[in-house]
Amino acid sequence: MARQLLATKSIAELHEQESSGNQLRRALTATQLTLLGIGGIIGTGIFVLTGVAAATNAGPALPLSFIVAGLGCTFAGLCYAEFAAMIPVS
Repeated sequence: MARQLLATKSIAELHEQESSGNQLRRALTATQLTLLGIGGIIGTGIFVLTGVAAATNAGPALPLSFIVAGLGCTFAGLCYAEFAAMIPVS
């Protein structure tokens, strides 16, 4: 099972699969885009509520914890950017 979880394809296999014609359509309807936007707006509410709760209940280490979390998110984003640059086939 571990072997299946860690299986990889070569870049040549990825390019071959891309040119074979077996791909999903890349299309979103207006309704889907609207719902995606609404989901993004609602999702940002989590961050607003975190700030409100932190302002009323947190101590002086709050800015430090946000900086640490931001650094973690930055490194995760850089890892994903590296992956995208290594294998540009989606």
